[in-house]
This record gives sequence, C-alpha cells and structure tokens, in this order.
Amino acid sequence: MFHKTKKKIIASIIGSLVLLFAVTLASIILSEYYAYKRQNTEMLDRYVEIYSLEQPPGSEPELLPPPEGSIPPGDDSLYQLSSFYSVAFSEDGSVMRIDAGRNGLYSESRLIDTANSILAEGNASGRKNNLLYQVEKKEAFTLVAFIDCTIAIESLLSLTRHSLVTGGIALCLLFLISQVLAKHIVKPLEENDQRQKQFVSDAGHELKTPVSVISTNAELLSRLLGSNEWLDNIRYENERMGDLVTQLLDLSRAESAQLQTEDLDLSRLVTGEVLPFESVAFEHHLTIQSSIADGIRIHGNRSQLSQLVSILLDNAIRHSDHGHEIGLTLLKDGKHIVLSVENNGKEIPADQQAHIFERFYRLDHARNSESSHYGLGLAIAKAICEAHGGTISVSCKDGKVLFTVVLPEKKL
Repeated sequence: MFHKTKKKIIASIIGSLVLLFAVTLASIILSEYYAYKRQNTEMLDRYVEIYSLEQPPGSEPELLPPPEGSIPPGDDSLYQLSSFYSVAFSEDGSVMRIDAGRNGLYSESRLIDTANSILAEGNASGRKNNLLYQVEKKEAFTLVAFIDCTIAIESLLSLTRHSLVTGGIALCLLFLISQVLAKHIVKPLEENDQRQKQFVSDAGHELKTPVSVISTNAELLSRLLGSNEWLDNIRYENERMGDLVTQLLDLSRAESAQLQTEDLDLSRLVTGEVLPFESVAFEHHLTIQSSIADGIRIHGNRSQLSQLVSILLDNAIRHSDHGHEIGLTLLKDGKHIVLSVENNGKEIPADQQAHIFERFYRLDHARNSESSHYGLGLAIAKAICEAHGGTISVSCKDGKVLFTVVLPEKKL
C-alpha cells in the first residue's frame, strides 16, 4: 500500500516538473521564434522597399538610405550581415534580374524555380524551407525577395537541444530527490500503520487469556448453579468477545509480511469451501450456484485462501434476500485468476463502496451489533488479497452485489 503511495508522490512531483518544464520551454521557443520572424520580416520589408533594378548586379541595396519608419538604426549592422536573394519578373513572366547574393548558397536556377512556385501559389509572404519570402508588385515588374533564416532556425534548434539535455539531467536529479522526499513523507504513515497493526496483534493475544478464563469460570458456575439468566448473558457476551479476538488475530496474521506459500490446486480448494456453505445457505432459504474451472493452480497460503472464500460466501449469505441464488465463479483470465461471488440484496451506496474494506466498517450498525460480525471480515479479505499480490473490489448493478478478487498466477 505504501509502496504505491510512494510511486504516486514521485509521479506527482515529476509530472508537475515535466509539465512546468514543457510549458516553460515551449514559451521560450515560441517567443524566440516569433522574435526572429518579426525581425527578419522587418528586414525583408526594408529590402523590398528600397530594392531597385538600377543597383549593380550582385550587390544588395543596403547603400540606399533606409526609408523613414523602417527598422531601427540599431539593427543596421544585422541588416548588413543578412543574406538577401531576389528574382524580378516582367509583366509577361520573364526573368528581368536575379540577385543570388554573395555567398552563392542558392543557384540562380533554384531561385527561379522557387520564385515561380511561390507565384503559382499566390501567397504574398511566407516561408519556403529556410527562406522567408515576400512578393511585391512594383511599377514595371514583380519582385520575389528572400532572406535566409538558416542561422535563426539553427539557433532555435540548438537552444531546444541544449534545453532538452539540461532539462533531462535536471529531471533525473529531481527524480532521485523526489524518491528521498517520498520516503520521508510516507515514513511517518508507515510507522503509524505498523503501530496500529502491532496494537491489533497485541490486543488480540492479550485478550485471549481473560476470555478463556471467563469461559472456564462460567462453565464451572453453570454446573454449580444450573440455568441462570445472568450467567447466560455472561457466557453469550464472552463468546462474542472470543469471536472478536479470533477475527483480530486473523487480521493480524493476514496483514503480516511473512507469508508461508505453497503450490495449490485452487479449484479443489474453492470447491471444498463451497460444500459446507451449501447447508448454511439452505437454512437461509438460499442456493449456491458455482462455476469453477478445473486445474487452476496458484502459489499461495492454503489457510488464508480458504478463509478468503469463506468470508465472501458468509458475507453473501448474510446479505442476500431469501429465495435467491448466490453465484460463485472461478476462472483464469490470461495470467490472472478471477474469483467472483454475487448475491441479490441491498445495493451498497457508491460513497460507501470504498470504505467497506476498512477495519470495523459496517453498513448496518444496528443489525451487525447483534451478531458476531464486527466489520473485520472484508478487511481480512482485502489483507489476504494484498498479501498474495492481488486486489478485491465490489460493484452493484440491478439489485446485485458482486465481489471480485483478482490474483496473479505465480508458479514455482
């Protein structure tokens, strides 16, 4: 139980950190991307605005004065270092001029093909691979201008890679730290739970002696005094106390970490437990219909698994409506063994289904206080299931209550 709690704490911490890291990284990358895009768009706007066919071939129009309202003077150095390309088309679609830049990264034919594809798409601006482009209709020609964004894109990719590596290392370190924190958080709970279990065990053993003494003395007094109302009350309450002590000790053994196991034929074991309960069910005007698959084996504790079946059948009989059937099914589902017990009766409210496996929890306090049941049966059943690495659950539908036990198939 506490192992799962540790896992949930670690998962919550790491999950929150991963979400925070992802949101932060995405915000940084997106803000940088839009900053680069805005900057390059402004420089491309300036290039297009001051472009002239009168410029010498192979030169860029950076010597012309920037128009008022263009990029700030402080960005002139960045503008001068940027790589621009352009293709000018006449009105009939012929190429009037090609500026392939000074670095020669893009051939004239490639620029022409790219420009033609852009004109065919009809977009005024956008990006083609690493080239940010803009289409502008001048008086006597159509200009398709490009600015190379390779450096900006590589910068973003480098930032992303370094952030992921750094974040991954940080998350690994935080994972180790979260394990230590989870251990310290859960430790007081484990100690408190261990003290409670120890108290149950100690109380059960301490009560055995006085219960036994009272029973013996009551028996001796009954021989001397004969039938006596007050003596009968003492004997009745002592029997109830003895049942409580027995259940406390059963719960203590079920919750113990030490589990003696062996290879068992679970099919035969369940069949053997069903037989004596058929007469009990008959006394309550009930019948038991069982469907038990043959040859199901499990590695577990014989006495505890027998007790598990008994608890579920006893619970079904006590809470079933007269004249109905109790269904018991044992089957193998993949690598798991499924034991289910179903009965007709009062449905368990949804808000109480999660509590019925707690110690001393009873749905009907008035009725159970008059019997020898103290709300420990299902708690013992849950402890047995967990000791065998399984689970137990309850569901209610159409006036039926179904308890389902799922156990892993462990082989020697």
